[in-house]
Amino acid sequence: MSRGEFLTGDGDGVWRFSPLLPVFPRMISLGEGNTPLLHVERLGSLIGVPYLYIKDESLNPTGSFKARGMAVAVSRLLDLGARDVCMASAGNAGLSLSAYCAFAGIRCAIYIPSDSPLGVAEECRAYGADVVEVIGILPDAARRMEEESESGMRFAVNTFREPCRVEGKKTMAFEIERQSGGKTPDWILFPTGGGTGIVALWKAYSELAELGWLDARPPRLAAVQSTGCAPVVKAFETGSEEVIPWDDPDTIASGIRVPSSRADSLILRALRESGGTAVAVSDDSILDAVREVSLHAGVFPSPEGAATWAGLKHLVESGEIDGSSRIVMVITAGGSRYRFLDEIYSGRMRG
Repeated sequence: MSRGEFLTGDGDGVWRFSPLLPVFPRMISLGEGNTPLLHVERLGSLIGVPYLYIKDESLNPTGSFKARGMAVAVSRLLDLGARDVCMASAGNAGLSLSAYCAFAGIRCAIYIPSDSPLGVAEECRAYGADVVEVIGILPDAARRMEEESESGMRFAVNTFREPCRVEGKKTMAFEIERQSGGKTPDWILFPTGGGTGIVALWKAYSELAELGWLDARPPRLAAVQSTGCAPVVKAFETGSEEVIPWDDPDTIASGIRVPSSRADSLILRALRESGGTAVAVSDDSILDAVREVSLHAGVFPSPEGAATWAGLKHLVESGEIDGSSRIVMVITAGGSRYRFLDEIYSGRMRG
């Protein structure tokens, strides 16, 4: 594949970029990838950012960017002959794994913490997954999964337990480059929990730079977390090389309610090598962001997706991001599974 083919060649979706991915004997797909890059001028005008774009990952199968990683991960599982897999998940990752395993004919067990959004367990079961609901938060579900999988009969597909989810998710960067005609953005903001998104983006741009396919420097990356669970932000601000697990994580943004990550050093390296940053935003600002992105961009984001807008407002106001920059916010999932937000927001406004 040449740079010209990369930017203008035929084909859509994750597997269009197969020359830049590991080799797979079988490449399964539910139509993931090829999500729009939207120039959201009305939204950007609220804070004086004329070149603001949304990468809307909510249009992936099962409604989130997790589909990219699962398409590639489950393809590898087929290659390895795995017939029984498991994962601990608070929502979107478990939903995606359940759907792709249903498509591939692989048995799947999802361990879900009790604080997961309503409907997640039921949808996983609809795909045929065995669902184990665990009292507590995501680490509690992960511990239960480890205890029940000690025999090694099930293949664990949790974050950073295998490389293929990162390989699938790095196609977000490839699409951003293609959709922008090779005009590399100055900044990409990404909501960060387990960190595969940040690591995948930096891996992708590092590979493109090595190939000589970038006309400008790689983008700076900004990790956005909630003030109720901000272990990456704290480590970044203190100059630490590792993340200390966050005690009592508490945020409405369940996708980033992750107290620690296996790849903490990789996340921090990506932020620092890119010249990026990390920012934490409050749940109130996340709720405001859900409303503003919906109203001014026509995209209904999940709380973690909306956090990127809350984070951008803070970073522009503080001067850390120049308003004239080309900026991409990744909306990792849609808000359709978070209908409780309307009740919370209305109640907060009434109060």
